[in-house]
Amino acid sequence: MAKKAKSKWNGFSLKPRREMPAGLWMRCPGCEHMLYKSTVEKNLNVCPECNHHFRIEAKTRISYLADESSFQQIFEDMTSDDPLNFKFRETTYKQRIKEDEKKSSAKEAMLIGKAFIKGRGVVLAVMEPNFLMGSMGSVVGEKFCAAVDLAIQEKLPLVVVSCSGGARMHEGVVSLGQMAKTSAALAKLDEAGGLYICVLTDPTTGGVTASFAMLGDCLIAEPGALIGFAGPRTIAETIKVELPEGFQTAEFMLEHGFVDMIVHRKDLRSEIARLIDYCQK
Repeated sequence: MAKKAKSKWNGFSLKPRREMPAGLWMRCPGCEHMLYKSTVEKNLNVCPECNHHFRIEAKTRISYLADESSFQQIFEDMTSDDPLNFKFRETTYKQRIKEDEKKSSAKEAMLIGKAFIKGRGVVLAVMEPNFLMGSMGSVVGEKFCAAVDLAIQEKLPLVVVSCSGGARMHEGVVSLGQMAKTSAALAKLDEAGGLYICVLTDPTTGGVTASFAMLGDCLIAEPGALIGFAGPRTIAETIKVELPEGFQTAEFMLEHGFVDMIVHRKDLRSEIARLIDYCQK
């Protein structure tokens, strides 16, 4: 039987091309470099080329901030109701919740609990961007207030990491009510002499910015984070003017006095611990 001839081109054998395994590489939206995914993950999900801080899920954020195995989550089974029987096109609110539960491995857009950060006891609340873009509905508001109550009761600093598209449209006025509710809770914390540190990450927008995210005693932003109420495109189209370069970035906010400092992700643990020591002298 005759052997099957190999394909040749200019004297070179043409071998089948080996496929690149999926998920090994990722593109940085900041510098557009192709990056080896494991290298980025080892670098705390920060681009080694341009310092772009990628969005990260709440559990990863907690592992970066809290001392190992110290986070004790509370109210983890609290889930949203559907007060408006909301439906968008062919998808209901309840269906969207189930989909995002699978995508994020979380039951809501905020995780709360007690933890230690470099040995300092704190109440920690972290928003989950993969659950309806970290939007604030009734459960997020209730969890936030529970975290405030725990901080008052245990006389611990409250550390919140915000990452949100704003109030959750699926709950209408119920979600908007959480703005006043969370702000009132923080007034109680202030009256009790508690310390509130808020870390603003990309993005912090809408009703979350207009309530608890900007009410911290210390406001820390990650580099390049988008921080604002309405988006820059919406503002530009509404007021019909050209916005300044870098408008609503963390750097712009620092320059105009809206945040206290910008801290690289690798330094957040140390900076939060330093602030706790300084404020509780």
